[in-house]
This record gives sequence, C-alpha cells and structure tokens, in this order.
Amino acid sequence: MHNVDGMINFSHLLFCLIVLAGSAFGVSKPHAIAFSKWTAVKWYIGSGDSQPLDLKIRTLYVDGRAKEFTAGPVHDITDHLFVVRRVFRVNDSLPQEQETVPRWRWQRGGWLLVSRVTGHISSFSLPDFDSFYSVASWYRDYVAYCGVAEEGHKINALIVQLGRRKPILKKAVGETASGEMPDSICSTPGWDREPTRVTFETSGNQKLTYTVQRHAADLVNEEEEEEEASK
Repeated sequence: MHNVDGMINFSHLLFCLIVLAGSAFGVSKPHAIAFSKWTAVKWYIGSGDSQPLDLKIRTLYVDGRAKEFTAGPVHDITDHLFVVRRVFRVNDSLPQEQETVPRWRWQRGGWLLVSRVTGHISSFSLPDFDSFYSVASWYRDYVAYCGVAEEGHKINALIVQLGRRKPILKKAVGETASGEMPDSICSTPGWDREPTRVTFETSGNQKLTYTVQRHAADLVNEEEEEEEASK
C-alpha cells in the first residue's frame, strides 16, 4: 500500500514538473533594445547637395543585432512602444562611374514604431510629412507638424493620431518658401495638457492654437485664451 501511494505521489510530482517546464518554454524571451553612442555624419543639403551639415545619428540594436540608423530623441508612446526618426544611406554613384565602393549619402527618413516586448520594428508614413522641411512634435500617441501639400506649394498644419488613417487636423496655413535649410517651414509645434492643445507658428509668425478632443481638433480664438487665462 505504501509503495502504491509512493508511486502515485511520484507520478503526480513528475506531472507537475512537466507542466511547469512546458510553461517555462512557452514564455517568450524578452528582447533587448539598445542604442549605440551618438556619432556625427555628413548630411549634404542645398543646391546640388553641396552644403555639408553634421547630423548626429545612432544605431538601433535588437538582441545585439544592428537593425536601423536613427536620429533625434525617442518618444515613448507606452511602456512597450516608442517611435524614433529613421536615417539611411543611399547610393549616390552614377551608372557611368566605375567605382568599387558605392558613394553613400546620408538622408533623413520617416518614422519607426518599435515594440520593446516583441522587438518588432515597423515603418509608417505621416501624410504630407516632408523629410527635409517638416519637424514633428510628439505628445502621447499624437504628432503635430507642418507638412507640404502634394501640389508642392502649400503648407498644412497637421495633427495625426497613431493608428488612424486620416489626420484629425489638416489646415492650410500658408505658402512654401524656397528655403534651403531643413525644418524651416514651421517652428516646432508646442503642446499643452488639460485641455490638450497644440500651437503652430509658421515662418510668417502666424500662431494658431487647436484643442484636441478625442478624434477632432477645434481652433482656439484669442478671446477664449484670455478668458481661460483670467480664471
């Protein structure tokens, strides 16, 4: 009788160990997300891409493997997700140039969405976002920036919520200037909370403030601002 009980207890213990081992193997291994130290590269702008500027970049690593080059700060959307600006190299060699080594030129790109849990990196595009002229300002899962319309001569103020197909704000605010400096069509939009607001200031010193309410944005006039400031 004692032997039978012992065998039952041992079988039960063995079963529990197998279940625990299976559960341990089923748990996904956390991914290590890291960045290299900052380094400066030459970014050529201006007429004929002849004017060099220093562009600070760093490498994005997932589990010790280099995945992307990035520029600018990271914006945490949640504790698991963040966005960061992408940079890349393009081959500037002409077909008739017989070179053994490509002529790499650094360029700024769009945005990357990175999961700290899965290690997955996905690129996404922002409507009318110009990789040369536009500068983005993030708050929560919102991003505000001035974009260049498809026809190429109008500046739009945009507010986009990540995951939504259409902008929650797209408002024409002026005409593009023939400048050769990056991030020059609009100052960095400024955010406020409670209520959630964003202020755009174009190169013509025009200021426009919009309140973000769920999936819409309303223009705030000067009288409303004065009333709230006096409260």
